[in-house]
Amino acid sequence: MGSRIACHFANIGLEVLLLDIAPKELLDDEKKKGLSLDSSVVKNRIVNTALQSTLKANPSPIYKKAFASRIRTGNFTDNMKDIANCDWVLEAVIENIDIKRSVFSEVEKYRRKGSLITSNTSGIPIHLMAEGRSDDFRKHFCGTHFFNPPRYLRLLEIIPTPETDSEVVKFLENYGDLYLGKSTVICKDTPAFIANRIGVYSIMSLLHLVEKNGMTVDDVDKLTGPVLGRPKSATFRTSDVVGLDTLVKVAKDV
Repeated sequence: MGSRIACHFANIGLEVLLLDIAPKELLDDEKKKGLSLDSSVVKNRIVNTALQSTLKANPSPIYKKAFASRIRTGNFTDNMKDIANCDWVLEAVIENIDIKRSVFSEVEKYRRKGSLITSNTSGIPIHLMAEGRSDDFRKHFCGTHFFNPPRYLRLLEIIPTPETDSEVVKFLENYGDLYLGKSTVICKDTPAFIANRIGVYSIMSLLHLVEKNGMTVDDVDKLTGPVLGRPKSATFRTSDVVGLDTLVKVAKDV
């Protein structure tokens, strides 16, 4: 999801720094053996693989292939310091609040005061992620929930906390509309916000009927796609695009 969001920001002309973890086995070896692994090709293997996979996706997440040059890749270990030059830090890691808090702890060490920080979470309450952060961090922090694939799905949920500055919310609402081509919606900070609160409930209700009636995957996707005025990805293909692990995490929280 992070690489797809990065592509959409590159689409509108922005320079993007895309970060991911360095391979754990490399970091373990470095620590145990006192090595200094300077090869960015090795350390950036995860982020580069994700970006290249995204760029091959159909439909394409990027307007023109040349726009991909606006995306610079790196890893959390070596390049987190580079966010000091960024105006907006957008987190899109796994749906695990402890991991998100860990990332934000590192972000706070390097971010420039006054820069925006937002989380692309499918349903974790935003205010819980900001606990323990500085006043300036919390003032400039909120949720910006893009939907997959972000180039094509127009909804953008903006989820402020009670401590988010109102000017930050106004800016994001306007920016999403005018520059990112989104229909922005301001949401309450409730689990799963609006779309996933409704959508995941619908999916889970359907799955109970599928089990009860012995329906196949093909049966369900035939009946819950365009014939209902919904995307051709219907139910199971949509769940696959989102990620079954993410679907399960959101379903448990709703």
